Amino acid sequence: MQDKLPELQQDSSQPQGQKRSSGINLNRMRKGFAVKPLAIGVATVMLSACGNRQEASVYTSPDDCIDDNPEFAQQCRAAYEQALQEAARTAPKYNSAQDCEYDFGQQQCRQVETNSGSFFMPFMAGYMLSNLMSPRGYYSQPLFTSYSPYSSYRNRWITSDGYDYGSLRNRNLRVGEDAFKKKPAVTRTIKRGGFGSTVRAKSSWGSSSRSWGG
Repeated sequence: MQDKLPELQQDSSQPQGQKRSSGINLNRMRKGFAVKPLAIGVATVMLSACGNRQEASVYTSPDDCIDDNPEFAQQCRAAYEQALQEAARTAPKYNSAQDCEYDFGQQQCRQVETNSGSFFMPFMAGYMLSNLMSPRGYYSQPLFTSYSPYSSYRNRWITSDGYDYGSLRNRNLRVGEDAFKKKPAVTRTIKRGGFGSTVRAKSSWGSSSRSWGG
């Protein structure tokens, strides 16, 4: 049975359209990402497309994004910040570190304190970045991965709602048109294996009406 998370209050000081939990310290999250063995990936959607799927390239860090797009340095950094906020809002959340690490691997989860309690969530492994040159603006989405021997998505790029984009070694992706659609906030905790069930459902059926986001 899923448990309600402590209520996450919105921070009115955030720019319009960008929200995060008042109790989540993004500076601490950035430091955590820097020292963890997870690769920070940036998937930038290119102009070419095949049907309704677009080609994407995966970078190992925001600096790689800037190296390939020096005229868009500010956008590369801003997209990373947006992905951090989305990760805090949409990542799977657990009552215990043990349950989180069962799904994502040892030392791959962090405790998040809020005004009314705490929970555990995996570190963000990377983020996808849409076409920087689009006149409609750009979008980003966080990516996750697992180093757990029990996980079906071990060493694979996974979105917060369970879509599998293949091996971490794969530096060229194809993403669907809905890859950057806003995902529901996670308001309930799950037990070990819960996120894996979502990934398997997405992989088997292509899409799923099942949701653990609350």
